[in-house]
Amino acid sequence: QVQLVESGGGLVQAGGSLRLSCAASGSIFSINTMGWYRQAPGKQRELVADITSGGGTNYADSVKGRFTISRDDAKNTGYLQMNSLKREDTAVYYCNADISGYLNRRYVMWGQGTQVTVSS
Repeated sequence: QVQLVESGGGLVQAGGSLRLSCAASGSIFSINTMGWYRQAPGKQRELVADITSGGGTNYADSVKGRFTISRDDAKNTGYLQMNSLKREDTAVYYCNADISGYLNRRYVMWGQGTQVTVSS
């Protein structure tokens, strides 16, 4: 009924940029907080950044000043602009969204993940 689809991952050289997108579809009344997480091999999944419905943002210290999270509620889509990428940013990136559906339904959804690989 509700799903998230991510796109925009890939291979990039250190210092380069990528933009991830997360499109929500289905019976959506509104999207509350949207976030991006990442998981590198052998490590736990960690929060990269999130953004509230009011536009408030929160970033992991490791990405502050390099990554920017944004959202377009008209398109039910969130974005993560990643600049000055480093090798340690290599991971699978997951979108997460807290979604209010119709009839008071609520969903906490995860995307399928998109691989970001930063080469030296």
